[in-house]
Amino acid sequence: MKVAKRMQLIKPSGTIAMAEKARELQKAGRKILNLDVGEPDFDTPEHIKQAAIEAIRSGFTHYTSSKGILELRQAISEDLASRNIEANPESEIVVTPGGKHALYCACLATLDPKDEVLVLAPTWPTHFQCVECAEARANEIPCGPSYALDEEALKNKITSKTKMVLVGSPNNPTGGVMRPDEIRVIVDLAVDHDLLILSDEIYDRIIYDNYKIRSPASFDDGRERCIVINGFSKAYAMTGWRMGYAFASKDIADAIVTIQQSTTTCPASFVQKAGIAALRGPQDIISEMVQEYDRRRKFIVNQLNNIQGLSCNMPKGAFYVFPKIEKPGVSSLDFCSRLLKKEGVSTTPGSVFGESGEGYVRMSYATSLETIGEAVNKIKVFVENYV
Repeated sequence: MKVAKRMQLIKPSGTIAMAEKARELQKAGRKILNLDVGEPDFDTPEHIKQAAIEAIRSGFTHYTSSKGILELRQAISEDLASRNIEANPESEIVVTPGGKHALYCACLATLDPKDEVLVLAPTWPTHFQCVECAEARANEIPCGPSYALDEEALKNKITSKTKMVLVGSPNNPTGGVMRPDEIRVIVDLAVDHDLLILSDEIYDRIIYDNYKIRSPASFDDGRERCIVINGFSKAYAMTGWRMGYAFASKDIADAIVTIQQSTTTCPASFVQKAGIAALRGPQDIISEMVQEYDRRRKFIVNQLNNIQGLSCNMPKGAFYVFPKIEKPGVSSLDFCSRLLKKEGVSTTPGSVFGESGEGYVRMSYATSLETIGEAVNKIKVFVENYV
């Protein structure tokens, strides 16, 4: 039976592919050190789990509004206000089953076939795929290993077909964070050319050294043209709970709701109660996680920079490093495949994050210092002996 032609638009996840190979080796009895998938190694906080359990026991297990329950949208609105984003919980916030679903809904709701989207890269492969699934064209704007805006490159790619700029800051895979003045430039260009801004802010709680970040939606002239995507997976270690949200102007939010009504209906009811507990409960859990990530960040960057043949920037956010392979002619896919086979260390090739990611490797430090230390030792052996 033949599948539909549209399936050619959806590529297998590049970030999951290497992790799947690693799982196959583990099933065969091989010890694998995983620096691949970006998933917090912390447990979901107890008060969040209890909120879901209590909701289930009380019978809160049925359909909710396709927008999500109002109390959760109000909590999200309060949280956004703490970051200078004014959001009407009644009409401008849609709770979704995961941030990825919010991204796809946002693209399907706003992009027409042959529209062009300027994607600031390297970036999460889903950013390219959600654009392409809407039959629009993703044009990559290289931002380098520190994820810094190249204003001229962005300006030069704007055409009459350009509909949107897509930014992911703090950035996956580089850990880079765009400065407020760079975000201001993006907003100015969006205003001048009447563009939308799709801003993926899922890592906005994982920031180091008191670095200041700003959402394009926090600017008065950016708010109405910005779609903010966020969620609970990273900040609250809730990856398996599948809950995210989109903030957008009422007309776009309504369109996202229409798609949700026709697909998932609504997010899981009891998970939404857990979301309220996350936002309105103790927030010191986030700072504790970030402190631990910070220890790991400094350790892995220092260790990688001691390996001749690799160089690594210090990330400002998220929980990834993006070291460069210094030897010419070694592809990132070949590097990662051979590293997994030879030394049992699973990483992600930079090429899956866009053309500008080639020559780099993404490593997640959302794992223990012990695992990181053992993995880096094996990477050193690999680089010295094979690269």
